[in-house]
Amino acid sequence: MPPRGSRGPLRPLLLAWALVACVARASEITFELPDNAKQCFYEEIAQGTKCTLEFQVITGGHYDVDCRLEDPDGVVLYKEMKKQYDSFTFTASRNGTYKFCFSNEFSTFTHKTVYFDFQVGEDPPLFPSENRVTALTQMESACVSIHEALKSVIDYQTHFRLREAQGRSRAEDLNTRVAYWSIGEAIILLVVSIGQVFLLKSFFSDKRTTTTRVGS
Repeated sequence: MPPRGSRGPLRPLLLAWALVACVARASEITFELPDNAKQCFYEEIAQGTKCTLEFQVITGGHYDVDCRLEDPDGVVLYKEMKKQYDSFTFTASRNGTYKFCFSNEFSTFTHKTVYFDFQVGEDPPLFPSENRVTALTQMESACVSIHEALKSVIDYQTHFRLREAQGRSRAEDLNTRVAYWSIGEAIILLVVSIGQVFLLKSFFSDKRTTTTRVGS
């Protein structure tokens, strides 16, 4: 059984994590977007909530996609054409369902892999300052520092994974092109070699025929 003094800091810590889960929410999705296709997502947002949409094309074609964000009235808040990656932050002007769409309709045969992170609301402080008459204890300050550092680590890891996936896709695409080019060169060399053999054979056949005629 832990000592009584160790229970104190745990209660506000658990309460803070519960508040984080309730106030802020985020959606991170990686999905396939076929050619000539459009994919839309919907989010219920309260007025005054700060939101951030971040997206990146991981694989496919020139790594670009169209993105469009609309409020509940259909007013376009954000619109970009053929973007590889971008980030947009806005504050909801009214309650309702907000829609954001990714379009690959300009591509006729190349499908894309798209990642997006839609953050709704801001993370509250780990230890709210309301109803506090004392400053943060040393343990609480350490918890705040660790929490912020872990958030940065998660963000860096996400971006590194996206870069790694994009680099792997480009390497595999380059490897496929090199393989096809090598096969094409091998076929051309084979055709040229066979052509040279038949050319030389016909040349010596004509020479023997000419010699036979001269001797007779």
